[in-house]
Amino acid sequence: MDKKRYTEIRYGHNNGSHIDAELNRESWRVFKIMSEFVDGFETLCHIKPAVSIFGSARIGRDSPHYQQAMEAARLLSDSGFSVISGGGPGIMEAANRGCAEGDSVSVGLNIELPKEQIPNKYQDVSIYFSHFFTRKVMFVKYAAAYVVCPGGFGTLDELAEMLTLTQTGKTPQIPVILMNRAFWQPLLDWFKDTLCAQNMIREEDLGLFEVVDTAEEVHRAITEYYAHRDVEPTREEMDKLLRL
Repeated sequence: MDKKRYTEIRYGHNNGSHIDAELNRESWRVFKIMSEFVDGFETLCHIKPAVSIFGSARIGRDSPHYQQAMEAARLLSDSGFSVISGGGPGIMEAANRGCAEGDSVSVGLNIELPKEQIPNKYQDVSIYFSHFFTRKVMFVKYAAAYVVCPGGFGTLDELAEMLTLTQTGKTPQIPVILMNRAFWQPLLDWFKDTLCAQNMIREEDLGLFEVVDTAEEVHRAITEYYAHRDVEPTREEMDKLLRL
């Protein structure tokens, strides 16, 4: 769009009714976004401590990845950690299922998608979102740790989000655990050999996460991290989360 046309539309000259209708539609979407935030805040503020578990929706129940995620979630649940997943099938179902078999509350943050996202039946608490960005805030805001299992673009997006927020100081540093070294190793090599080598990230940024192979190691990493510190955020950490 050229500058003259933009000026005409922006300041009401030659502004067609279809532009007004589009603006009204976009403006009203703000209320839908607000309602998703409010619903999430009001529901999740009572569910603490919690661990967010991420991973592929396409992994079957007979997969070792599914079994590992379910076992990790059950161990965490029995240790007093609720589990938050994306609410769908695959790793998300495994996380909710493992938590539901334990002592703590199993939470699903479900997203409306044209395909793949069918809510699993292992959720004690279910919240539904139309927007990925509101859902992401809920994953971050109420988690005491993140566990990232094998997955595709969505999982990589969530992993990058967690690392970016921690790296930039927008959220407190908490455990970020990648499960299954064989799956993640090519990406970790790229982090070191390309991103670090070209100064895209600092070498110390590789310390923002831990890589493990078993459910027991996931459980141990999180429980040992909180063995001598309060799982509740400090006042300073709460201020960060409020500005997320």
